[in-house]
Amino acid sequence: MADTKIVAMCGKGGVGKTSISALMIKKLSESNSNKILAIDADPAVGLATSLGIQVRKTVDDIRKDLIVKIRKGDSPGNRDTLKLLDYEVFDALEEHDGFALLAIGRPEDEGCFCRVNSLLKEIIGDLAHRFDIVVIDGEAGIEQINRRVMKTVDHLVLVSDTSAKGLGVANTIALVASDKKAVDFKSMGLVLNRVRSEAEVRDIRGRTDLEIYGWLTDDDTIRDLDFRGESLTAMPESSPNLGIISDILKKMNLVA
Repeated sequence: MADTKIVAMCGKGGVGKTSISALMIKKLSESNSNKILAIDADPAVGLATSLGIQVRKTVDDIRKDLIVKIRKGDSPGNRDTLKLLDYEVFDALEEHDGFALLAIGRPEDEGCFCRVNSLLKEIIGDLAHRFDIVVIDGEAGIEQINRRVMKTVDHLVLVSDTSAKGLGVANTIALVASDKKAVDFKSMGLVLNRVRSEAEVRDIRGRTDLEIYGWLTDDDTIRDLDFRGESLTAMPESSPNLGIISDILKKMNLVA
């Protein structure tokens, strides 16, 4: 699909990046006209949990299996091996109401195996372009998005709470991203989480050059769903924060 839009979410751990990713996927998947792929690129596989999905297999499970075969003498460039690899990545997709999820997992093997990583990255890229919109929930930094998922994204979304540490990490990621070596992007902006007043937003505007796409208020409903381990797709439509998520998606031209 030629016009796939790719959104990469980054930010300091604990600022609510995964929750915001899950709410974005909820709103995007409500449109029957879009095919949505969620990529859980955080080794903790938190996005799957926030979406109420039990992951059977990760990309790194597939990677480890292939490395075992290579150590036994199989070639990673063998045509049958490539077909099997493509099938296994597709099989690792978890289908849900209105979207599919692919979990990258946590690499644990020693050694580079650069050819294996490159093959998997190519397959993930090919898979992603079968969808209309891809949302990648990444780690704090952006290097692993390039290294393990894909180099080019349309929207780089930095998430922070109102803490100085969270904003500092967002500003640092923006600085690293701006040289285009870590990851290429077409637009970049900041989403604030757990905001208690507009005065906080005004203060933060003076401490960052990033465009603020929007801000979510401190939300007991999200906290309760997280506490009970329930999917954020159960968030009631009456929640003001869901309306804010819709406005952010509109700003990125991902919904009408």
